[in-house]
Amino acid sequence: MKTYRIACIPGDGIGKEVIPAGQEVLQALAGSGADFTFSFAHFGWGGDWYRAHGKMMPDDGLEALRDMDAILFGSAGDPHIPDHITLWGLRLKICQGFDQYANVRPTRILPGIDAPLKRCAPRDLDWVIVRENSEGEYAGVGGRAHQGHPIEVATDVSMMTRAGVERIMRFAFKLAQSRPRKQLTVVTKSNAQRHAMVMWDEIALSVSKEFPDVKWDKELVDACTARMVNRPASLDTLVATNLHADILSDLAAALAGSLGIAPTGNIDPERRYPSMFEPIHGSAFDIMGKGLANPVGTF
Repeated sequence: MKTYRIACIPGDGIGKEVIPAGQEVLQALAGSGADFTFSFAHFGWGGDWYRAHGKMMPDDGLEALRDMDAILFGSAGDPHIPDHITLWGLRLKICQGFDQYANVRPTRILPGIDAPLKRCAPRDLDWVIVRENSEGEYAGVGGRAHQGHPIEVATDVSMMTRAGVERIMRFAFKLAQSRPRKQLTVVTKSNAQRHAMVMWDEIALSVSKEFPDVKWDKELVDACTARMVNRPASLDTLVATNLHADILSDLAAALAGSLGIAPTGNIDPERRYPSMFEPIHGSAFDIMGKGLANPVGTF
């Protein structure tokens, strides 16, 4: 019987409530006549760890996770710690440290959910958004100088590499190929971003030739927001940059009923490292401990 080792990192806020609930579901699955079991390892990293140690996770934290089969993550965010510290110190440290370059966010209207698109049948909103998860606008390239002076300057550089774009495009085309409609929308902004996004478009065209059975189109990110609202049935699988997909996937979750019940996976498709799975909601300290947090996103 196979035993899967799962690292559980509840993180902050309601992450401490939904992750134990997720473990209960996994244990129930393993106990229903399955030929596998789960072994859970708990890691209490996050805001409380930061207050005690001055960092969100220990320096050797990645080594502690490296041999796990998967990571179940709750949420990162604490009202008393700057957001860039909580994000870069824990979640992004794991994503980038394990090269989880494909962020996959499925979206559909679940039974019993009152979604805001009243004219939309549940079958018309069944999307998967593939988010480039390792570079782009969140590459961390940039800096600040002359802080506090009138000449202060701050930069964040969107960095895209041919290797990084090729691998996320190929992943997205393969995913679209595996779905019934075999349809992919490449989200871009190459009308205004005339260097990296033009390369993004060119690589999409090149990779598309490897997948002749996949029907694909290209959509500017601003136009895509309107299309998601007005013509949801015209979309199936989407691929977008780190920032664009971050925004679009939150819109998608809201259109399907709630950010609170949406899931995501941070995937290393080559399985060199463990992949990490999480609900996309935040730490929601305002409802923590009230029995209101919905664990469906974790499930």
